[in-house]
Amino acid sequence: MPSFISGPHEGDPLYVITTVILLAAVVGIGVLFFTLHSLPERLGHKKLQFEIVAVLGLLSLLTHIHAFWVAALLLALVDLPDFVTPLKRMARSLEKLSGLPPPADDLPANAEPASSAGKFQHGPALPDEPRPPATALRETAPSTAER
Repeated sequence: MPSFISGPHEGDPLYVITTVILLAAVVGIGVLFFTLHSLPERLGHKKLQFEIVAVLGLLSLLTHIHAFWVAALLLALVDLPDFVTPLKRMARSLEKLSGLPPPADDLPANAEPASSAGKFQHGPALPDEPRPPATALRETAPSTAER
């Protein structure tokens, strides 16, 4: 008799080896599946659209609709332009020009409130009277033809 055939009351070594190989293969394929499935989240981790990529990945995992995973992968590979930072810088510059105090979340750590007004000063105090419009300045200045 061959060595892999066991007796009536003995253990079956071929069955045990086959079971171990099958369990290792199932766990290995599961790890490979979840590693591949998390690829969009790992690619888009430091990007602006990370939340959308994560939701699409979760939807594809729970619904088994692969179009969500493909959309998440494509969105993770695309770099969206940053529109928010330039707009915030423009708003801060306009606030500074108009003399308004900056919002509390934009204040630097060393800023102190002004004396009794409760305003924050970052530079020289601006005059209280508004500036004349640019058209008024042009009317009072001598033109090049008059010189």
